[in-house]
Amino acid sequence: MNSTHQFSKSLFDLEQYVRFHDYSGYDPYDALNAIKLAALQNKFLKLAATQFFVYSPINLRFFFKINPGKNPKAIGLFLQAYCKLIKQNYIKKNQFELVSKQFTKFLIQNRSEGYSEYCWGFNFDWQDRTRYAKKGLPTIVITSYIANAFLDLYELTNNKQFLDIAQSSCRFLLKDLHITKTEKGICFSYTPIDQYVVHNANALGAALLARMYSITKEDILREHSKKAFDFLLSFQKYDGSWAYSINLQTNKERNQIDFHQGFILDSIHDFINYIEPEEKKYKNALKNGAEFYTQQQFDCYGGSKWRLPWRWPIDIHNQVQGIITCCKLYNNLKNKNFLIMAKKIALWTVENMQNTNGFFYYQKWPLFTNKISYMRWGQAWMMLALATLLDNVDI
Repeated sequence: MNSTHQFSKSLFDLEQYVRFHDYSGYDPYDALNAIKLAALQNKFLKLAATQFFVYSPINLRFFFKINPGKNPKAIGLFLQAYCKLIKQNYIKKNQFELVSKQFTKFLIQNRSEGYSEYCWGFNFDWQDRTRYAKKGLPTIVITSYIANAFLDLYELTNNKQFLDIAQSSCRFLLKDLHITKTEKGICFSYTPIDQYVVHNANALGAALLARMYSITKEDILREHSKKAFDFLLSFQKYDGSWAYSINLQTNKERNQIDFHQGFILDSIHDFINYIEPEEKKYKNALKNGAEFYTQQQFDCYGGSKWRLPWRWPIDIHNQVQGIITCCKLYNNLKNKNFLIMAKKIALWTVENMQNTNGFFYYQKWPLFTNKISYMRWGQAWMMLALATLLDNVDI
């Protein structure tokens, strides 16, 4: 079986699986959908409960009465994947029209409440080390991915409603998020209730503004996008990497080297593609980041490292991002080695992490595999990754 056929079969099996489950499932971070866990008053107990479910190889959600759910970000990713598949004539037109109608209706109905513009959050409460977020609290990351899905749909259908929704999401970024302003540039906050400086989130939002600028030519979009990427580039390290976040008051960085590096590279690619800046610094930053990402975060067989310097576990989200980012690097830098690497990562993932039922496992350790199926974290992302890979006809 040649690789293209193998990837097509893998995608077919995965699409059958997610459609059978109506695109609904569990999420690594959905612990607080359990009523008793959500009622915990202590921040650290909430965090401990969340982290327990994130890393447990046994899925105990049934016993805690955590039900599978539809995640807005997952639906946005599925929509992006289907848009790629219809362009490739991989699916029939009537199937695409049916599923895209279903997804857009869901996303419109499940926008975050209390905001005048279109924005989205998770379908569960979540607790991390720095904040507690209620279900539906919009984030720049989720909103950016979903807005891009609407733009994909707009480019296919020329339906202005989809463009209007994406434009509204851009206004959410500009109006409702806190914007940190420095002499180096600007940084959009992660949510409307914080002022955190998170590099990958800032990049994703700025890339959305760049894409919208390429359509509407509104100067404010270009201006804010460029300032955000100037801020991002000022924090790139000598080896080409970025920290996850920084506290500008203390200059203390949170170093978490994982799939978020791919988010940043994808965003720089999009910025260059849509803004077409004259300065070479953006392309140079992309090249340096690409070298670090491909040489340091993956082994020669296509398996990813978890978080540098830690090797294990091999996480499906890292694998997925490697496929998508390497495809984008190929498209921008025109180096076929990136496409070869995307194919290598995908092949390893299909052969080592796909169940015979079509879904992909969560994490692989040296002596065991965490086989829990997570709809957003694994299936939605992997469907987009395979659709992106098959979109490159040179494979």
